Amino acid sequence: MTPTAAPSSSNPTGTLSAGTLPILRTVEDLRSQVAAWRREGLTVALVPTMGALHDGHLGLIRRGRELADRVVASVFVNPTQFAPHEDFDRYPRDEGGDAAKLASAGCHALYAPTVRAMYPQGFATAISVGGPAEGLCGTFRPQMFGGVALVVTKLFLQALPDVAVFGEKDYQQLMVIRRFTRDLDIPVRVEGLPTVREADGLAMSSRNAYLSADERARAPELNRALTAAAAALAGGAEVDGALTGIRGRIAEAGFGTIDYVELRDAETLEPVSAVTRPARLLAAAWMGKARLIDNVPVIPAG
Repeated sequence: MTPTAAPSSSNPTGTLSAGTLPILRTVEDLRSQVAAWRREGLTVALVPTMGALHDGHLGLIRRGRELADRVVASVFVNPTQFAPHEDFDRYPRDEGGDAAKLASAGCHALYAPTVRAMYPQGFATAISVGGPAEGLCGTFRPQMFGGVALVVTKLFLQALPDVAVFGEKDYQQLMVIRRFTRDLDIPVRVEGLPTVREADGLAMSSRNAYLSADERARAPELNRALTAAAAALAGGAEVDGALTGIRGRIAEAGFGTIDYVELRDAETLEPVSAVTRPARLLAAAWMGKARLIDNVPVIPAG
């Protein structure tokens, strides 16, 4: 890990830089930087990430630049949203590469705290979330959304941004964040960015790195199946038949365990049995060692 530079008159927060990108290690450094921007009358956008950045993340940075004068990205692989059997230890990490990508996208600062800085000795607080956190990934990763709510709340309170930008690829997560932000009266606008995809339709994800070449060639069938079913549902197709069709299509493409394929209300994430208002098709399935998630909107005809 890169050490922290000694403070100086030209570098009052004691940070190092990737090119011209300040790397902030502590809450104090982050707040000092944000306060300096505030004194100039500038607005601030926050883009929380777990690193291993790709073009989808950089799209969030670019959207942040459209919404605010300054953008700070956080890179923190959050242990509280991983179960003991999950991939916390092997989750891809590349801080140097991430910093270079952020600088190229026009990010203004990188906040990269340690686990000890985020969860110091004696940390004893948890957040319980319901509503949109129930079902879907909440069933198969029951620890996830409590951990997400905890770390995002901390990041919001540490950075105090005007707006925070998240991707719609993690659609349930986006709805959970919007819910607890409203419920806890956190004064941050939560903005969603449509899923950024590869040319063949595969949703960009850091976990795509787990795919073999053969698995990578077959993985886009998840999005193709969802997109075809969404069009059929918008045209009046029966829901159960459409969901069964998705399962069959992706199983034939080589997906293994299918965690879920469901149609939910786009706003509340409650299950729906007919498309009478905007809805969302969501799926999670395993291709080799990679658990891939995706979703597409379903808009009723007329």
